[in-house]
Amino acid sequence: MGCIVQKFGGTSVGSVERIKHVAARVARVWREGHRVAVIVSAMAGETNRLINLVHEISPAPNEREVDVIVSTGEQVSIGLLAVALEELGVPAESCLGFQIKVLTDSMYSKARIVDIKPSYLQNILDRGKVAVVAGFQGVDENGNVTTLGRGGSDLSAVAVAAALGADVCEIFTDVDGVYTTDPNVCANARKLERISYEEMLEMASLGAKVLQARSVEFAMKNDVAIHVLSSFSEGSGTYVVKEEPSMEKVLVTSVAYKKDEAKISLRRVPDRPGVAAKIFNPLANAEIVVDMIIQNMSQEGVTDLTFTVAKADLRRAIEILKPTIEELEVPEILTDEDIAKVSIIGVGMKTHAGVAAKMFQVLYDEGINIAMISTSEIKISCIIKSKYTELAVRALHDAFDLGEEEGKS
Repeated sequence: MGCIVQKFGGTSVGSVERIKHVAARVARVWREGHRVAVIVSAMAGETNRLINLVHEISPAPNEREVDVIVSTGEQVSIGLLAVALEELGVPAESCLGFQIKVLTDSMYSKARIVDIKPSYLQNILDRGKVAVVAGFQGVDENGNVTTLGRGGSDLSAVAVAAALGADVCEIFTDVDGVYTTDPNVCANARKLERISYEEMLEMASLGAKVLQARSVEFAMKNDVAIHVLSSFSEGSGTYVVKEEPSMEKVLVTSVAYKKDEAKISLRRVPDRPGVAAKIFNPLANAEIVVDMIIQNMSQEGVTDLTFTVAKADLRRAIEILKPTIEELEVPEILTDEDIAKVSIIGVGMKTHAGVAAKMFQVLYDEGINIAMISTSEIKISCIIKSKYTELAVRALHDAFDLGEEEGKS
């Protein structure tokens, strides 16, 4: 039989009873004869609890020490799951990131995986045991504990699957698959049987919380098939795989939205070579991701420059920009946190015309003004006022016929 990597998130292991339930699911697969590695997150709420403890002591703690502290949540989960498996007669062995050598860079709290040596895990599997692996954590070349950022256990699972050459990486969550949009916004959202890496990557980066974007990117680069399933119910889930010819026949696959971005507008910026680099280089050096950018037509040697960043980075971005703004003598900086980004996604856009026009018409018909637009081969995103988010999502979902047919579920 093959090798299967399974990942269970915080809600899936949020209590002793849920851990026992996970153990039973893992045991069933192991008894079918598969070699099984299980990646586990910290119990629901535990990472936040640990972060809060840190901030009770220091408002600006050393990031290395924060990683040492928050990585302990996963250690508890893997130990409990290994004990639960042993109680079911399934031999299991827990292991931490530094033991299996999830080698990362030294960017604490959002480290990137450099390499995983599969020999440690292979040895556990060769002895007939289930390997229970702490997600979210790694170690840098100097032996320091690192963490992979929020949702990092997804990335751990995909990386382990790639290292082991697993047949599939099963991601168990509190939803039963990937939907055409958020079912909490659209009651008729439809579960997708299959979706391409590219579409899933766009969905993850544009607000869909099913999978971490970096994990999808890693899976795409390493050709790891992902199967999204529910921890709490049986079902077929959704496969995330290479683009297939049939996928291009579908014009739009999904509608996504984000409410955690903010807009920064710089008025009357000098319009000369090198100014954009002066503005954006300091942000890049501070690891602040700039999303959408608009520069107006130059008038009298100056222009307006508007861009978006994560809402959590807004204050820091303004502080970082201050010296450059003073040097360039920019007279006005405006910010707006009351925005949302609504996007339509689909590989079919590559071969169909008129998608953007239809999206803009739908928003116009609903009286929704568009502040910014960005596009790629397979997505179109619009910045709108936050209060119109749900209205825009439902209107676009209906306009592109993404919902369940009446009478089906």
